[in-house]
Amino acid sequence: MSGPLSGIRVLDLSRVMAGPWSTQIMADLGAEVIKVERPGLGDDTRQWGPPWLKDKDGKPTAQSAYYLSANRGKHSVTIDLGSEEGQQLVRELAADCDILVENFKTGGLAKKGLGYDDLSKINPGLIYCSITGFGQTGPMASYPGYDYLVQAQAGLMSITGVADGNPGAGPQRVGMAVADLTTGMNATIAILSALHHRSKTGEGQYIDMALLDVQVSWLANQALNYFCSGDIPTRTGEYHPNLTPYQPFPTSDGQVVIAVGNDAQFRRLCEVLGCPDIPVDPRFENNPQRVAHRQELVGKICERTRTGTSREWMEKLVAVGVPCGPIQNISEVFDDPQVQARNMKLELEHPAIGPVPGIANPIKFSKTQQSYKKAPPLLGEDTDSVLSRVLGKSVDDIKALRDKGIV
Repeated sequence: MSGPLSGIRVLDLSRVMAGPWSTQIMADLGAEVIKVERPGLGDDTRQWGPPWLKDKDGKPTAQSAYYLSANRGKHSVTIDLGSEEGQQLVRELAADCDILVENFKTGGLAKKGLGYDDLSKINPGLIYCSITGFGQTGPMASYPGYDYLVQAQAGLMSITGVADGNPGAGPQRVGMAVADLTTGMNATIAILSALHHRSKTGEGQYIDMALLDVQVSWLANQALNYFCSGDIPTRTGEYHPNLTPYQPFPTSDGQVVIAVGNDAQFRRLCEVLGCPDIPVDPRFENNPQRVAHRQELVGKICERTRTGTSREWMEKLVAVGVPCGPIQNISEVFDDPQVQARNMKLELEHPAIGPVPGIANPIKFSKTQQSYKKAPPLLGEDTDSVLSRVLGKSVDDIKALRDKGIV
């Protein structure tokens, strides 16, 4: 059975990560995604290398790993949006699409006659999603926004990293572009919600997504910690601010993460560690007390965990239902039997460059399967087929556009 978004057509005018991440999700779910790129240059991330994908013979191609991470399943069409003829092509495509995603600077496409107000007149059912750093309103609406800047401004870096007073202390960025990725996910949620609204009313609508808004919303329990206590959350490094024990512990050959979420798990942990007296100590009998006496408790647990290997402790703790696990590098992640059992690595064949690796979409449906139909496209590889199939352009029409540098 085809994906749940089969029959939905998406016009992707976005680049880099947040927008492409959203449209890749929709492609995985079965939507047809037409990615419009600049002739000769394409998405900025096509140049964000090394590393580069290797071809069948092991030689580097011009395909950057960064670009490949967010563009599978799409049809690449090159159009010069600076030209009137190119803008007209986008209008024609938008007239036949359900969804449009763009991440130009605020008002950038409106200046070209490609804003929501313009395109909704052509296609009243169009769902038009704009992704920017700071949104369409407010004093920073016109500013360019990047993931790193947003992680800093939205407070994420202030709670990420080693605690003050310890070696290596200081704010840290998260090792992934989380503001971009979570904005892409929230954009997809918003678009699908708007699609449901359209199914009931026939009306499209405009969606204003901002990286800053999403990252602020992602503060979640840390923001509520502040709202409820008045105390500004700080970096806690390896431990959780609201739970104990909930952090890595040293073993005889490395570390193991133990994540206790309730008192029953804590009692079982202490039984396995051979210290049944700890849970009856008033300092440790419940989570609020354990948080208040964190250092004393962690010291006692460390004394015990150092006496065995990581694997020994994981086997014993899993057997009694205490959450624990290893700290793995990315190579180990894809060798992990559980990750392999969940089929989280995939490989798609590209006719020109051979197999292209990727990470599978994590959604698992019981009836509508994921749709991995197409490897990330070469720049402009689908221009002719899309213009002819979707817009009905003839071979001569396309040749004329190409001769003028429009496509």
